[in-house]
Amino acid sequence: MKTLTLSTLNTLKRNGEKFSCLTAYDATFAGHVSGAGVEVILVGDSLGMVLQGHDSTLPVTLEHMAYHVACVKRGNQGSLIMADLPFMGNASLPELLNNAASLMRAGAHLIKIEGEAWLAEGIRELTRRGIPVCAHMGLTPQTVNQLGGYKVQGREPSQADAIVQAAKELVDAGASMLLLECVPTSLAQAVTQAVQVPVIGIGAGPHTDGQVLVLHDMLGATLGHTAKFVKNFMAEAPSIPEAIAAYHQAVKSGQFPAEEHTFS
Repeated sequence: MKTLTLSTLNTLKRNGEKFSCLTAYDATFAGHVSGAGVEVILVGDSLGMVLQGHDSTLPVTLEHMAYHVACVKRGNQGSLIMADLPFMGNASLPELLNNAASLMRAGAHLIKIEGEAWLAEGIRELTRRGIPVCAHMGLTPQTVNQLGGYKVQGREPSQADAIVQAAKELVDAGASMLLLECVPTSLAQAVTQAVQVPVIGIGAGPHTDGQVLVLHDMLGATLGHTAKFVKNFMAEAPSIPEAIAAYHQAVKSGQFPAEEHTFS
């Protein structure tokens, strides 16, 4: 597998081709994910829930993230590595710059940051220093306490308009990619059409340029509640590598997500 870059993803978007993204937190699974052709590996702060057993992503620290990014880098076979900036990692501009630099040194190719239009200043400064950014919008798990739970965002017209406008502002500030979580299909389509950068969706319908799932979810290893946007690819696959490959092909072909995985 050749090395994937942001230029690769931009070309896929221009050509109307889909790409896949999947979480990984260690070298072994990074090897399987990248070996299946998945274009983007997300080292997500979801590790706080699926690896550490917390009920949210908030306890994850920068040190945790850097450790797992380094592990993934060792097993990666050419995928683009995206790393989450953990909770309060951008409490101030100096902290944002230093923390993002730490994740890049550990092996990340770009940093994902949760927020809305107010992220523009930080994105502008990171971009000036050569650090690509993915802006995570819609449902932002790090603000779960403020949101009052894991709820679909952007159903009200005013909120949807604000998300589209914020997406444009963040791209203008230098964001290289957007990620939309748990938003109506129509809103995700509007954002994807409004910006020139690749847009990844999770619970955002089929019209985004790429799709992402948590590895444990798509392997059917989730404990407790399974989100509507999740599909268990292990249900029809004889092995984990084949389930990962099936996920990648389902995204590339447009078969996933189906209507039952989306929000109106």
